[in-house]
Amino acid sequence: MNGQQNAVDPVRLQQVLDGRWAHVRQAVRDGLGADFVTIPGETGDEARTRVSALIRKIPTGVGVVDAFPAEYGGSGDPGGSVVAAEMLAQVDLSLMVKAGVHWGLFGGAVVALGTKRHHDEFLRDIISVELPGCFAMTETGHGSDVQQLRTTCTYDPASGSFDLHTPHQAARKDYIGNAARDGRMAVVFAQLITGGKRYGVHAWLVPIRDEHGRPMPGVTIEDAGAKAGLLGVDNGRISFDHVTVPRDMLLDRYGQVAEDGAYTSSIENDTRRFFTMLGTLVRGRVTVGGSALAATKSALTIAVRYGDARRQFTRPGDDREVLLNDYLAHQRKLLPALAYTYAYTFAQEELVATLADVQSGAEVEEHRQRELESRAAGLKAMQTWHATRTIQMCREACGGAGYLAENRLPGLKADTDVFTTFEGDNTVLLQLVAKGLLTGYRDAFGSLDGWGRATFVAEQVREMVLERTAARSVIQRLVSAVPGRDEDVAVTDRGWHLEMFEFREKHLLEGAIRRLRGGATAKKDRPFDIFNDVQDHVLQAATAHIERVTLEAFVAGIERAADPAAAALLSRVCDLYALSVIEGDKGWFLEHGRLTPARSKAVTGVVNDLLRELRPQMRTLVDAFAVPDTWLNAAILREEPARQDATAAEDAAVPSVPAGA
Repeated sequence: MNGQQNAVDPVRLQQVLDGRWAHVRQAVRDGLGADFVTIPGETGDEARTRVSALIRKIPTGVGVVDAFPAEYGGSGDPGGSVVAAEMLAQVDLSLMVKAGVHWGLFGGAVVALGTKRHHDEFLRDIISVELPGCFAMTETGHGSDVQQLRTTCTYDPASGSFDLHTPHQAARKDYIGNAARDGRMAVVFAQLITGGKRYGVHAWLVPIRDEHGRPMPGVTIEDAGAKAGLLGVDNGRISFDHVTVPRDMLLDRYGQVAEDGAYTSSIENDTRRFFTMLGTLVRGRVTVGGSALAATKSALTIAVRYGDARRQFTRPGDDREVLLNDYLAHQRKLLPALAYTYAYTFAQEELVATLADVQSGAEVEEHRQRELESRAAGLKAMQTWHATRTIQMCREACGGAGYLAENRLPGLKADTDVFTTFEGDNTVLLQLVAKGLLTGYRDAFGSLDGWGRATFVAEQVREMVLERTAARSVIQRLVSAVPGRDEDVAVTDRGWHLEMFEFREKHLLEGAIRRLRGGATAKKDRPFDIFNDVQDHVLQAATAHIERVTLEAFVAGIERAADPAAAALLSRVCDLYALSVIEGDKGWFLEHGRLTPARSKAVTGVVNDLLRELRPQMRTLVDAFAVPDTWLNAAILREEPARQDATAAEDAAVPSVPAGA
């Protein structure tokens, strides 16, 4: 079964996968060579020193600073900067995180939350890394619940400055990238207090080190200590002991404090203002999801190429050992993971395009911003969990070789593990998705007590569920063409896939609404319990929603393929994605009457047929990711030509066995 019969040119697939920012992807491939790749076996100090030097050597032309306004040295293209960061993840995840913290989070916060005077004073030095920065939001006692941060920043009209303070140990800023060693300034999030009243979380620019690298007065900096991965990122802890912060260091785009202490804002509601401020920083979440996916592509490339060269055990009557990729069990591991990776690639492309469109406009439409935040949260959760599962599976698929640091997989596993809780805990993010669906993107979706007060209307939810962002007419046509009886349509019918995904999402949401309404009647004075009782249900609904929009993005991606052979192959990969999701949740579909036992078995049979059909294209599918060998940096791939030569010699020496012998 080895070989590339009927193979599709991987370049044709790559053109579809690279998408709108293909020029950025190629610029990074061309601009970053072997001196940028991760080095297995480094100590933490060695990795930090290397990455700290490399971040200053990244060519600005590869897109990492594209999100900054053109007048300061960027190009005003937030989508390009996200894609450049994704590509960095395939080179060195520590370098990607270091760059993301500095340019994406620190610099991005100054752009999004500051005003022109902040931009004029700081952005050029941020772009050039003359002013290395941190993003100090998370606290030891409050990570996911940012609204309840304990750090305070109190305005004093007499001095015309703020007093920034860490009131107790649980309020220290924790896990802060760039803090332990390199950061000289931080964007610090704290509760703004003026005139004796709290106005919620705001952000300030705070120097944390002087030009000699010494902590500023009142600032205590500690190293966060040894970590499982990302050794090149200097995570630290920061505490403030009544640090004086000038009034003009408040990033005051959304909230201003006058000299006399009067507070003003264009957004009166504290919760709405808080989520508007955080919404402007959504790019970091989009970047983390895309970077996890990029690392997954590297792992799959290594595992598939190894499986195409490594042999193990023989067929009866045959002296030749069998290639790993010819085993159904191996195909069951790698090919569905490849299908999910392709699906998420198209979903990520659509998400980044939405981000670019929303953030490039002068005025942000609130509904589109809320939708962007929800989609970014859900995809980040699904992509990072996919990375964790798939990289582990790739490690196992390479056997003992996969455990060696020289073969890159242990590093990819260790470096991406934190992504499931970095930039938002995945379970919390899926709750955000569910809240957005169930409340119609109301302003109050940020706090749990909003569940108890909301009025849930099934028709409103249904309209929100069916709102699509890509290939609307194609998807509607495919769904409308599905016959009334499932048994009358082929298991591989795309309209049936789409309709099954829609049915599951709508049913789960409507069921959650009924349970929430029932809880609101029985426990009207206990809003937390109302939600907590159905938490598992709403998480399942959120997952179904993201899987549905991912499938629709895949369909839209196939529509963009200009080459018929590439489109045909993508269609079969899409079949595998859709049927793998249905097979993985067939218990639910059986319980709800959408699969009979016979049809459930047919789904599994068709999945196995697809695996056999796609086996000859496995190498093509990973080659289309276009990860340079230099970046993969895996010893087993450097040995690949010798292994293939030995296999060819063995094949030539051993006569073939007639079929049926």
